[in-house]
Amino acid sequence: MLALALLAAATPLVSAHAGCGSHEIGRRNPGGKLIPKREPAWNTMTKRQNTETSVAAEDDPTTECTAYSYEVVTDIKANYPTIWDTATIVAGDTVATELFATINASVNAALPNDLPHGTTTGDFTGVTYNSTDPDCWWSWHQCTTPAADTGLPADIVTVPEPMTWGFGFDDGPNCSHNALYDFLSENNQKATMFYIGSNVMDWPLQAMRAIDDGHHICVHTWSHLYMTALSNEEVFAELYYTRSIIKEILGVTPTCWRPPYGDVDNRVRYIANQLNLTNIVWDHDTDDWKQAVPSDNVTAADVDANYEGIIAGASNGSYATYGPVVLNHELNNFTMSEMIKFYSQIKSAFNHIVPIATAMNWTTPYVETNYTYPDFATYVAGNTNQTVSNATTSTSSSSSTSSGSTSATSSAATASGSSSTSTASAAGRADVPVPLLSALVGAAGLALAVLV
Repeated sequence: MLALALLAAATPLVSAHAGCGSHEIGRRNPGGKLIPKREPAWNTMTKRQNTETSVAAEDDPTTECTAYSYEVVTDIKANYPTIWDTATIVAGDTVATELFATINASVNAALPNDLPHGTTTGDFTGVTYNSTDPDCWWSWHQCTTPAADTGLPADIVTVPEPMTWGFGFDDGPNCSHNALYDFLSENNQKATMFYIGSNVMDWPLQAMRAIDDGHHICVHTWSHLYMTALSNEEVFAELYYTRSIIKEILGVTPTCWRPPYGDVDNRVRYIANQLNLTNIVWDHDTDDWKQAVPSDNVTAADVDANYEGIIAGASNGSYATYGPVVLNHELNNFTMSEMIKFYSQIKSAFNHIVPIATAMNWTTPYVETNYTYPDFATYVAGNTNQTVSNATTSTSSSSSTSSGSTSATSSAATASGSSSTSTASAAGRADVPVPLLSALVGAAGLALAVLV
């Protein structure tokens, strides 16, 4: 249990999600064979089928994690923070600088007393904080509803549909996620993927598979730190550059995010809100990440019990009026395999398993309005595919988005591409040749690898 030195009577600090275990989410891609960009008009399913037989025969997980260099990333790398470093505004980035200046002045005026808390690694030793929780600091006492006078929306903790599992994975893209993504595809199952900017930079082709498969993409920061310990500029940069690289590689601009460790307060919420990012946390943690952290002494049996407890809630009426948002991870072999193992039980116990966008009826989950995501009724009726039109429109305010953010300062990114279902290559991004993407990202049946 983390501890704070309090200004008032001691109140226990909620045990924040402290996982996504460092070395495991940080497997690096040192670069290798250059994969060129190009703009083909292929159907993703067709491109995979071209090499499916030979690729599916592979049983070496290192095949998935073979280092490569993707031309799109090498061309723009200098425009982004150093991978896995705490993000700051890149020198010479006038667009980011000007946007931050506006947001910084606004947050300082609105929340002048909400200052950074703790450390970026979650060490709260010696931290002082008012026990009345004026900043709605999640790590203090899991506050998820800011005071009305802040003008900030409440965090998303559950989904409104009863008996519905709010489905998602943190910490991707994992270079060895093909077995999990293949499993999801085989079950016509979509999820919300909370992607780390540094991982997208390192493993861009793996990230592209998520949008091709029709998953819902959200931001999970640039370097996966405790956000409330960061300066205003660092908070901004962690979110801004992750959103930007997702747009660059996947062709969509997310309007949602999840704070690492759940660590968020009103200052961080405010900056995220100004970037048109809705905050999604959770109400059930499987603790799957702890199994890889020796000091936590969590066994596989413990994680099994956590899954079983959530599943049992579907039988005892716990979810009669809402659905749980459950924390799962695209972290390592164990975390991904656990979901695969329990999926059939979850499906039997719950009425529905849906991505967050669907559960919240966000039919336009990106800034680009030519992407249409299925609402809840459409999804549960069996049509789980997103659609992509020829339009090149985008939004700059919540009036034309569905995530609930209120900002008018989000970037006006655009997207283009062929009209298609979710099996079409993502509009507005630079794609790769068919055999290379299929071999590197589309493999079915490849074993999962524990990242080291």
